[in-house]
Amino acid sequence: FGANKHSPTDYSGPRTADGVASAALQEARKVVDQRLGKRTSGDSGSGKSDVVELTDSNFEELVLKSDDLWLVEFFAPWCGHCKNLAPHWAKAATELKGKVKLGAVDATVYQGLASQYDVKGYPTIKFFPAGKKDRHSAEEYNGGRTADDIVQWASDKAAESAPAPELLQVTKESVLKEACQESQLCVVSVLPHIYDCQSECRQGYLDILKRLGEKYKRNRWGWLWSEAMAQPKLEEALEIGGFGYPALAVLNSRKMKYSPLRGSFSYDGINEFLREVAVGRGSSVPVKGAKLPEVAEIEPWDGKDAKMEEPEDIDLSDVELEPEDQVKKHVEL
Repeated sequence: FGANKHSPTDYSGPRTADGVASAALQEARKVVDQRLGKRTSGDSGSGKSDVVELTDSNFEELVLKSDDLWLVEFFAPWCGHCKNLAPHWAKAATELKGKVKLGAVDATVYQGLASQYDVKGYPTIKFFPAGKKDRHSAEEYNGGRTADDIVQWASDKAAESAPAPELLQVTKESVLKEACQESQLCVVSVLPHIYDCQSECRQGYLDILKRLGEKYKRNRWGWLWSEAMAQPKLEEALEIGGFGYPALAVLNSRKMKYSPLRGSFSYDGINEFLREVAVGRGSSVPVKGAKLPEVAEIEPWDGKDAKMEEPEDIDLSDVELEPEDQVKKHVEL
């Protein structure tokens, strides 16, 4: 019986005085380390670690009931691979702070917890996604064992869990700057005027762009749209729209270059174009004026159809009509 009296462990060492004494000292060290808040495997020992010590009493509250992403290592103090992993795990925890939490469970102490997650070897690493979760939410970690490997794998998972970027209408200058200057690239679409493409038509185009925003969310691009001729200087700078709508261009505001969509404005057409852009292929053109264009401040679209202007009623009582025979003469002439 060690640190956790409700979860005794089986002694599997040699049946000698030295073996029993060594095991007892190891269990005593676990109790001391746990009370001091130390991890009981091969920790780096240099200052406070950002690795969270998890136990059967705090696991549900900290991991399962939180909205955070977690990577949890189940380790054994005597495991050589666990000792080798410890400094990398601690470094990764610091680098991922604020993005993904890293925890550690001593599986020799909390055997019931380890059993719930089918831990059969050490170290075993489980990933818990963001949001509501239970023990069935755990996924196997299949990345490398260096700090860089762990950070890359966890960052990719965090990107997958992130919400899709918001598709914003260009209604003022700050919208353009925020989307394009704070992102490596921004995707700018110009849709037909609402008179030419009513709400159902426009929503169809917006849905295509939102689906693509979801698909490419890991790239952290900005996504913008405008109505035809609502932002003429933007269209002029990117040289799009004048030859027809809808139109699209990808802008790199740092280099002040853009790549126009030359294929079809469809999911497949834009996807093919963005796939090339994402890997740095395709041609780019300098932005006209070499700076972000001025943006007019306009009212955002209300999501409704355009109201067609009805012709004014004309009072025909004062209109003098020619006699029928005069009309016939004009026709004959």
